[in-house]
Amino acid sequence: MSIDTEPEINYFGFRVRRITASPGAGEIVLSRPDALNPLSTQTLLALERAARWFDDQDDIGVVVVRGEGRAFCAGADLTSFGPDGLGELAAHEAADAGRRMADAIESMNAVTIAAIHGWCVGGGLVLAATCDLRIASADTQFSIPEVNLGIPLAWGGTHRLIREIGAARAKELIMTCRPFGAAEALDAGFLTRIVDVDELDSAVNDLRDQLLAKPRHALWATKRSINATTRAMVHLESSVADAHALMAGLQDPDGREAAARYLEQRGR
Repeated sequence: MSIDTEPEINYFGFRVRRITASPGAGEIVLSRPDALNPLSTQTLLALERAARWFDDQDDIGVVVVRGEGRAFCAGADLTSFGPDGLGELAAHEAADAGRRMADAIESMNAVTIAAIHGWCVGGGLVLAATCDLRIASADTQFSIPEVNLGIPLAWGGTHRLIREIGAARAKELIMTCRPFGAAEALDAGFLTRIVDVDELDSAVNDLRDQLLAKPRHALWATKRSINATTRAMVHLESSVADAHALMAGLQDPDGREAAARYLEQRGR
């Protein structure tokens, strides 16, 4: 990835840029609004590289992650549940791409802020969970449909949900697949704040600029200390096994039938 001489670089599924109006700020914008910003395997791998690129930029202290159009993120690209969904990559590498992306975003040196609106589904919720702070508009709807698709919530998502909202709530939301709104997500501790729909951008920008005014080393050290503590609490390193569980789900006959019904109901 070579972005250092460009103000904005577009990739399949997202774009990366420095925010020139706020020195020290960067942005990752999911940019397939026609499909509600799904995460393909190629997009996941490129997001991992983008996170590493930001770590090489000494002037970037805060990165905002947002979605373009009507939603933050519709989750994993549902075409990946077809027989050819893993593409040309080795199956295990493709199944592990989401975990690698999540670990890379979460471990970035910069403080990350998720600006969430519309739908935040499955892998999109995992992406949001990797960010340090999360602000959502009041109309945001969350959903974790993986069990309905015959697969477990992967990419370290279960570990991160336990970390953010506790084991009991995580079990209920993951197992039932029921949608839930921004108010419930705030009550559960997943969100930092809820704002009116037309206030999301200004609220995120205000928080971003507030953080940029802080000493960089103190923010970095605080983030590292908290992340090290919470990773140990939920044994996040064990999420490397998620790829095996995901592959098993993709090969399970009952799971494939469930996925077919789910996709048929949604006209996919």
